[in-house]
Amino acid sequence: QVQLVESGGGSVQAGGSLRLSCAVSGYFLSRNCMGWFRQAPGKEREGVAAIYSGGGITLYTYYADSVKGRFTISQDNAKNTLYLQMNSLKPEDTAMYYCALARISCSGTYGLLPDLHNYWGQGTQVTVSS
Repeated sequence: QVQLVESGGGSVQAGGSLRLSCAVSGYFLSRNCMGWFRQAPGKEREGVAAIYSGGGITLYTYYADSVKGRFTISQDNAKNTLYLQMNSLKPEDTAMYYCALARISCSGTYGLLPDLHNYWGQGTQVTVSS
């Protein structure tokens, strides 16, 4: 059974940082697309960042314009874990954050499409106060 478990969320002030983690079990990460998504109350789920790694090398990353330059996605295949480093946080970053795993690769904007991903975590809340 594939499980994704997020951690690292919390409450911070604007300008602060958080690092989210997503531990994957039941699936060996190899050449798979993975992504971070978020959903704020009353809004649709949106893609934040995506990554595709192969042979321990990051081949592709993609970011939503709203987080470009502030967020960094990374993956440690040895630990089967996905990360999202979030810096310079803004109140508009407040949302539930989810990690997701696709059984295939990704490129371009496709990594940010929720329908591409087959497995999802339960989410971790990020709250940024002004």
